[in-house]
Parts: sequence; structure tokens; C-alpha cells
Amino acid sequence: MKKVNISIGFIGLVYKKGEIVRVLKTGTYWIGFSETLKTSSLQTAFTPLEGLAIALKNEVVTPYLHLLEVKDNEIAFRFEYGRLAQIHTAGTYAFWNLLVDYSFIIEDRSVVGISPKIERTLLEHPSVRNLIRVFRVEEYQRGLLFIDHTFNKLCEAGEYMFWINTRVVTMQLVDMRMRMMEVSGQEVLTRDKASLRLTLFASYSVRDVKKAVLENADYEKQLYTALQLALREYIGTRSLDEILENKESISEFVLNELRETAGTMGIELKSVGVRDIILPGEMKDILNRVLIAEKQAQANVIMRREETASTRSLLNTAKLMDENQTLFKLKEMEYIEKIADKIGTITVSGNGQVMKQLTEIFS
Repeated sequence: MKKVNISIGFIGLVYKKGEIVRVLKTGTYWIGFSETLKTSSLQTAFTPLEGLAIALKNEVVTPYLHLLEVKDNEIAFRFEYGRLAQIHTAGTYAFWNLLVDYSFIIEDRSVVGISPKIERTLLEHPSVRNLIRVFRVEEYQRGLLFIDHTFNKLCEAGEYMFWINTRVVTMQLVDMRMRMMEVSGQEVLTRDKASLRLTLFASYSVRDVKKAVLENADYEKQLYTALQLALREYIGTRSLDEILENKESISEFVLNELRETAGTMGIELKSVGVRDIILPGEMKDILNRVLIAEKQAQANVIMRREETASTRSLLNTAKLMDENQTLFKLKEMEYIEKIADKIGTITVSGNGQVMKQLTEIFS
């Protein structure tokens, strides 16, 4: 016989012929010479010499154990005193139930979603991050969730986590912010066969995500093509003069024409504007000559109108002076005053009749 001591926090396993025959708690014991003792900490997992599978068939030791079975498609969270201690994948685990307060959460990874009982802090654990898929949807985005290539749901802003398994999980993000589309360098013929090159801008935003993505293949390309066709429809049915005189009506026409069409694509068309209308070089020269001729004609009309008004005014003045001698004399004196203002020196010569000469000059 030999004496053994089991310290606090440990447990003793007495082996005889390779099999556990007794379990010793804290205290002092006598064991036979044919028996061996193995001590184990109560804060560690149960790791018997003969292997866990064999030891778990021994009814001597199983009452002292917490048994954890994790299947191939499962993951287990082991807690000690309510705090996460370790994460276990598929396998069989055993822990002493004499000291540590253990608790477990077992999650089925064969399903796509993660159970709400799994707190976010647990999913942030390094051992778990490589087992989950993470999709982030920003505030200005919406996400279309597909499971096994089938639409599942529309996701608002937030972070979404799913187990990595045999299921195919993808998410398509759609930007909901206002965007600008440029339809540039469009060569179009007017009704009178004049060639124009235009650049069109359109501001739009996605309003119905499911309709834009699920019911339309490449909604942006479709919107671009619709803008092209509406622009060509407007230009092709009007003459060059009509287009140049009503440039703002191009935007109004395209906007009204496409607002309903864009709505069927899940898009809200906000505004349309034409930035450039470029004419060929020869057409520019012709229009410049026409403009110069128009301005010259307008100038001639204005000059003739002013000459006519001036002549009419002179005629009216002459009639008044002819009818009123006093008015005639006042007008004469007015002109003499203007002439006198331009005279610097007056030289008078003669036989002394100065006053008479001055009177003759200004009368």
C-alpha cells in the first residue's frame, strides 16, 4: 500500500490494469501497489490515458463529467462562470463538473442564419470569424440577399452574418443616392437635315430596388438607351431654327417622355439638361453671316426710325417759329449764344460806330 494526497482543485484517477477503478477527490488516500494514480486539474478538460472514447464507457468516471457532443455541422460555445472560454468544432469533449460552472451553446451551422441567442461579441471571436460570412450595407445602400441563387429578402443598412456551409449566400448592393448620367457626343440630324452634336445630362436615383435589379437587366444601360432615343426623337422632328430658339424645351420633352418609363425600371428621373449644342464649322459660318445680316438690318431700321423722328421734330419746330415771331427770335438768340460761346476774341474796326457793328453781327 502507498499513501497519496489529492490537493484542492485536483482529482485523482486510480488505474488498475489500464482501467479507471476509482476517482479520488481532495484528501489523503491509500492505494495498492498494483494501482497507479493520475491527477488532473478540475479546471481542464478530461483527458484519460486510454482515450476519451474508452473512458466514457466507464461508469466509475462518467458521473463526474460534463459531456459535450458537437456534430459535423455544429459549433459549440463553452462558457466558464458565464464568460466565453473556448469554441469547439465537431468532436466529443468532457469536462469535470466538480469545480467550474460550465455552460454551453450549440449552434447548427447547416442553416444559413445565425441564431439571435448568439451575441455579437461571440461572433467577433477570431475562431468564429473564419466560419461566418459578413455582409455590410451602408446607410445609402440597400442589399438584395440571395440564398442558393434565389432572392430571399431586401436588407436595410446594417451588418449581416451567415454561417459558411454548403449553401450559396450572396448579397448585391444597390446605391440609393442621387447619381448623374452623361449622354455625350450624340450626332443627330434635324428635320431639315442639319447635323448637331449634343451632350445630355440626367440626374436619377433608384427608388424600387427589387424592380430595378430583379425585373430589369442592367437598368443603367436601359436608362442610357432611353435617353438617347428620346433625344433623337425630339431633334429629328424639329428644324434647326426651332431647336435653337427653344433649347430649354429639349430637357422638358425628354424628362416628360421618360419619367413613366424610368418608373417601370424602379428609377426616379429627377432632372434632364442639355449642356452643349455643337454645330459643324460650315453651319457656324452660315449662322454667323445670318446673324450679322439680321443685326445690320435691325440697325438700319433703327437709324431710319430715328431720322424720321428727327425730321418730324424739325418740321414741328419750324411751324411753331413761323407762326410765332417771338419764339423765332428766342430761337435765333439761342443759336447766337451758342456761337458766342465758341468765340474767344472780337475785333472791331471802323470809324467809331462800335455799337452799330456789334448789333449787325448778332442781329
